[in-house]
Amino acid sequence: MFLSRIYYAIAYLVVLILEIIKSTIDMSLRIFKSNGFEPIVIDIDTELKRPISQTILANSITLTPGTLSVDLDSENQVIKVAVIAPRDVKDIIPFEPYIKGMLE
Repeated sequence: MFLSRIYYAIAYLVVLILEIIKSTIDMSLRIFKSNGFEPIVIDIDTELKRPISQTILANSITLTPGTLSVDLDSENQVIKVAVIAPRDVKDIIPFEPYIKGMLE
C-alpha cells in the first residue's frame, strides 16, 4: 500500500512535468500562429472525493500553461477551468489517476 502511493507520487511528478513541457510548446506555437486562441470555460467532473486531492488537481491544472482553474466545487466534484483553446477533458487532466492513487 505504502509503496504504491510512492509509485503514484513519482509518476504524478513525471507526468506533471511532461504536461508542463508539452503545454509550453503548444502555447509557443499558438503564439506564433496568432489565431490559435479560442478561450472557453468548461466544467470538469472529477472522480476525486477528498478536498485535498481536488485542490492538488486544480493547482496542477493551473500550473500547465494555457489552462486556469477558476472555481472548485468540492461537494459536487466539479472544477471550472478556463482553457485557451478547446480540447478534450482527458487532455486537461491526465494526472487525475495518479493523484487518486497517491491520496485516495
